[in-house]
Amino acid sequence: MTPSIQGFGLGLRVEHYRDFADGPRQPVDWLEILSDNYLVPGGKPLHFLDRIRADYPMVMHGIALSIGSTDPLDAAYLRDLRALADRIEPGWISDHLCWTGVDHQNLHDLLPMPYTEAVLRHLEPRIAQVQEALGRPLVLENVSSYVTYAGDEMPEWDFIAELARRTGCQLLLDVNNVFVSSVNHRFDAHAFIDAMPADRVVQIHLAGHEDHGDLLIDTHDHPIRREVYALYAYTLKRLGAVPTMIERDDHIPPLPELLAELDQVRQVAARALAPRGEAVA
Repeated sequence: MTPSIQGFGLGLRVEHYRDFADGPRQPVDWLEILSDNYLVPGGKPLHFLDRIRADYPMVMHGIALSIGSTDPLDAAYLRDLRALADRIEPGWISDHLCWTGVDHQNLHDLLPMPYTEAVLRHLEPRIAQVQEALGRPLVLENVSSYVTYAGDEMPEWDFIAELARRTGCQLLLDVNNVFVSSVNHRFDAHAFIDAMPADRVVQIHLAGHEDHGDLLIDTHDHPIRREVYALYAYTLKRLGAVPTMIERDDHIPPLPELLAELDQVRQVAARALAPRGEAVA
């Protein structure tokens, strides 16, 4: 049975395997795994995954789908994802709304899509193919970006909302990515959040980034910044309670430090969702 994913989670990283596998039950509601790390049969990653999954609900998150590429989708990769999902019964499977290469060359980056009608039509059958292969809706995440296309016909937020409407895909809203891109491209982050269809957003990512003045870089190696917390609070007021987690991929601190940061996320959420006039400690 697919677990119910609610509340607040963390990304499962190698540095914390022992904390989750051998220690007491940690104060997290669920964990997100990086799907691509568990597609090779056998070995320690799957050993720990099975042990940890016995105690924690999970969702799967990937980086290799390249849904926006013009290359054919990798059928073997989709079969492996389906097999992993059958093994751990995740709440959902997500990847990024991006392309990662062309002509079978992986550029090892999550590159933004041109926001055009032609690209919407390109994505529709590809998302349908993935959803058929996985046997469930695909969850797509907005990426942070540092360039735009001269041929864009609509803002990113309208593109994402229309894609969800046409395909039935669900959305992973990365609030840090919205903030990073809003600074880099000088748009109103609130307009992005306002355009998101509340019935499609199933998960929120929070993370840290590097600040270079007029350029922000999504690095996942810092604590969540004050401005991102503020945008997260606005997001919850707009969308309601959405399962939320912290991504940390570099300079990974001991688990207690991440758990303390997750408590801050809970407090921000509680204040944002409290009825007007009700005090929250």
